[in-house]
Amino acid sequence: MAERKKAVKNGADIIVDYLVAQKVPYVFGLCGHGNVGFLDSLYKRSDKIKTISVRHESAAGFMADAYFRISHKPVATITSCGPGSANLPVALAAAFMDSSAFLAITGNVPTSQFNREPFQETGKYFQGDFPSVVRPYVKRSYQPTRTDMVPLAVRQGFKEMVVGRPGPVHLDVPLNVFIEEDEVEVFDEVDYQITVNQRTSASNEAIDRIIELLKEAKRPLIVAGNGAVLSEASKEITELSDFLNIPVHTTPQGKGIVDERKPLSLGATGRNGTYPANQAGKHCDLLIAFGSSFDDRSTSAWLDGYTYDMTKTKLVHIDIDPHEIGKNYEVHLGIVADAKTVAAQILARAKEVFADQKPDYSEWLRQVAEWKKIWTDHVEEQFRKGGYPVHPARVVGEVRKALPENGILGVDVGVHHNWVVQYWQAYAPQKLLQSWGFASMGLATCGILGAKLASPDSPCVAIVGDGSFLMHGHILATAKEYGIPAVWVVWNNYAYGSIRDLQHGYFGGRELITSFQIDKTGELYNPDFVAYAKAFGVKAEKVNEADELSAAVKRALELNEPYLIEVHVDRDIRPPGTGTWVLPPFKHPEPNFPAK
Repeated sequence: MAERKKAVKNGADIIVDYLVAQKVPYVFGLCGHGNVGFLDSLYKRSDKIKTISVRHESAAGFMADAYFRISHKPVATITSCGPGSANLPVALAAAFMDSSAFLAITGNVPTSQFNREPFQETGKYFQGDFPSVVRPYVKRSYQPTRTDMVPLAVRQGFKEMVVGRPGPVHLDVPLNVFIEEDEVEVFDEVDYQITVNQRTSASNEAIDRIIELLKEAKRPLIVAGNGAVLSEASKEITELSDFLNIPVHTTPQGKGIVDERKPLSLGATGRNGTYPANQAGKHCDLLIAFGSSFDDRSTSAWLDGYTYDMTKTKLVHIDIDPHEIGKNYEVHLGIVADAKTVAAQILARAKEVFADQKPDYSEWLRQVAEWKKIWTDHVEEQFRKGGYPVHPARVVGEVRKALPENGILGVDVGVHHNWVVQYWQAYAPQKLLQSWGFASMGLATCGILGAKLASPDSPCVAIVGDGSFLMHGHILATAKEYGIPAVWVVWNNYAYGSIRDLQHGYFGGRELITSFQIDKTGELYNPDFVAYAKAFGVKAEKVNEADELSAAVKRALELNEPYLIEVHVDRDIRPPGTGTWVLPPFKHPEPNFPAK
């Protein structure tokens, strides 16, 4: 082991030097009196790491989250004590629930003022207790209270983010620790790089058991989830599907793991999944799951006979997180291992065992092809819908037509998200940005900038609801300030549409605070989004005809600068139900596709 050198450094320099050594390109954040010492250190290393200022702290978190989802490389955020950092938890929770990683650095009051309730100290009964604010939404929280504690905290925290199941990590630093110096160890840049090999494999016995199950099966199916995306298992799962002729459907978070234009790719599952995805799920006799948590929205709330029927299906569940195995469904075979590695193992063994003759799934494939044709014909019909306001499916189809193959689509939470999950064809993984588990409004509105920074050569478009966009419209200022080219398509339906739909479904159409309207007259109301964008110096236009939308998106992308497009979308057309979902004690709705 090489001898460690020592040097006198302050806490802020230790952290920034570590980030530079880890080749972290960006810190997203907002200034405050609790982090001015850290900002000075970032200034000194601005040739190696760029700091981007936002107008609200949640935007920093969403941008960092999105950066990781697209690149699978973590960046950092910086916020100040009290309300500054208290604006961050919604973004931390979005990352935590979807296994996305960033280092959340928060400033705190000086340790000499702990327990005296100085300006913006968090904790009436516990000193400097901001870690308790975020503890439910991070993998680990560190609070070094002396400069000599910083090296270990930042090194452990950075490793914790990316090893095993990824997730955000919190580093809370009192102001004096940012500024005070101490003699600490200095590491060479090469020593800082995270080099943990996480490609854990399945045992030979487990792989052989899967092969035997494939021999016995008549109707096998693969489901790929977010864990498969995080494992970057697209190539291996696609090759496995192609070699054995096994259909693949995905969770909504797994969209793109197999190109959805391929004949064996069936789309996403759940209440607003595709028809062939749900049909295949409930009729398969063997389900091989790569990195799926089987949450309620992707499984039709675990009700047998809607997305799956686990009374008739043998489940092989592969996940790097042992907590997920058997959490929501009893497994026939559970494997705690890396999805990419296990898919490659199954494929290699299958090529040996089935070298002369592959299993015959022809009858199953014929049935799957029929289901897929029914859905494809339906989608093509929806994509031809005209009229004003614009048909929701048509919006999705026109944006898909305009976005190049390497493009990234962000979609915020709302009824528009349901339409995108169901109708958007994803061509590759890490090209669809969405908040799923925590379902935070703002990930796409703000995060589309993080996505663009993570993949500069990819055109980036965000479909955002009028509700979610107005929560985070300040992001236009950041895009303008830093010249980050992204396109926002504002889905204007004058409502928090998904909740309005619940009111209509469960309460006979009685609405309260879900429509945007003038209180005295009931007239539908939204601000002028085009004028709003132009006030930020961002070019914008309103599209009134569906035929104009694709051309508008193409124009915006060619300009290569921030751009907003407003579309008035029909608020009374609802996505078809191919599965179901339930909010106990309400009764679940029955699927309405195909129409009887």
